[in-house]
Amino acid sequence: MSDDEASTLEEFIDGYDDNYKGRSETRTRSFDGWSSDGKYTRHETYTDTFTDEVGIRRDYEYKDDDGQTGSSSQIVKDARGVLDWLKDQ
Repeated sequence: MSDDEASTLEEFIDGYDDNYKGRSETRTRSFDGWSSDGKYTRHETYTDTFTDEVGIRRDYEYKDDDGQTGSSSQIVKDARGVLDWLKDQ
């Protein structure tokens, strides 16, 4: 971890209660794809929720117009995961 990354992580942790805790962000997107059954449209939802303890719950759901669905969830608590999330924002 570089000095800049350590400073970024420290700022995130120090400001967590005031700036992040309890907040939730949802992003959606749709796109067309192809399968052996032909063209379909997928609708995706990404939700990041900041937990009571320093961390991010990342939920993903998708729904295809052909009826297929799926979802996954993960909790990010490690330093590298948090730094990667911050970099993506």
